[in-house]
Amino acid sequence: MKHRLSEILTQAGQQPSEHRNPDGSTVLVLPHGGRVLGLFPPDSDENFFWTHPALQSVESASRFYAGSQWHNSGGERTWLAPEVDLFFPDFPKLDRYWQPRQLDPGRWELSVEQGRPRLVNRLSCTLARSKAEVDLEISKSIAPAPNPLRRPGDRPAGRPADYAGYVQTTRLRVLAVRGGDRVRVGLWSLVQVPHGGELLVPVYRRAEPRIVFGPVPTEELCSSDRLFRWRMSPRGERKIALRAVGTCGRIGYCRPWDDGRWDLVICNLAVNPSGQYVDAPWDDLEDEAYAVQACSIDGELGRFNELEYHVPAVECTRAPAECEDASQVWAYRGTAEQIESVVHSLLTPDPLIRTHES
Repeated sequence: MKHRLSEILTQAGQQPSEHRNPDGSTVLVLPHGGRVLGLFPPDSDENFFWTHPALQSVESASRFYAGSQWHNSGGERTWLAPEVDLFFPDFPKLDRYWQPRQLDPGRWELSVEQGRPRLVNRLSCTLARSKAEVDLEISKSIAPAPNPLRRPGDRPAGRPADYAGYVQTTRLRVLAVRGGDRVRVGLWSLVQVPHGGELLVPVYRRAEPRIVFGPVPTEELCSSDRLFRWRMSPRGERKIALRAVGTCGRIGYCRPWDDGRWDLVICNLAVNPSGQYVDAPWDDLEDEAYAVQACSIDGELGRFNELEYHVPAVECTRAPAECEDASQVWAYRGTAEQIESVVHSLLTPDPLIRTHES
């Protein structure tokens, strides 16, 4: 089936590309912004990801992409860190936040290699603190991710939940460096999901989140020796960060539908506490080493939550230099019992759904 979102984007002048996985699920790639914009289970037109409300019709989508504002289409995108160097052009002043248009939407080129989509964007930017000018290349390859619970020994009892997933391999290459003593640039992945859910991050020890901006009410947060939780209610704009040394390498997000179904989206990533994580809170730039972040937005950009993670940075004084990241997105949809079984298999043995409903 061709998904309605793809049809709307095509008629609005975009060039979406749908890719059917062997299990019947679908990944929708949008070159504008270099995004995985849609993730659909078999025989379903209901996206696991959040997309901008303007994309619900051809007319509003056409106006959206014709506008001069940042085009926050939704879905998954790749940005660069440190945030203060790339998104605050007047640093140390923090009053102007600017999404570099050469990064997003960029000029991503889509190709298909052995049936798999590959996106490439070349860009140049100036780092706000060092004033170094860098030429970069970001490439993203998408491949199917079979259900990690497909084998009999791993499969929860009963009828399985609907599933869709993909593997994303992202590479950052530093092509040229002009000026500055040292360049530090890292990959930053962000997945946008609808409001109304709870963040679930397995941890090795009780996590103390750093509030990046807020406020984040303490009653929304819950931390144990095995799991960090944030019930992400739509209140303004808030963001938290978790240090690399205590996180296990998975970020979950569980959300109920009005009809009794539940969605669970999991990002499976490699955390390397020995690596150089360079993103830091805007008011304390020496406080680095954060691998996992989450953001709740209810404002001009839309109403969504974000699951975010960072990759250890490229550090160099000259080109070439590069880093690579491979991660998976696993998404499930089903009853409360089905989703709780998946949570227990992939995230935590702690009770979840009943606690959320209480």
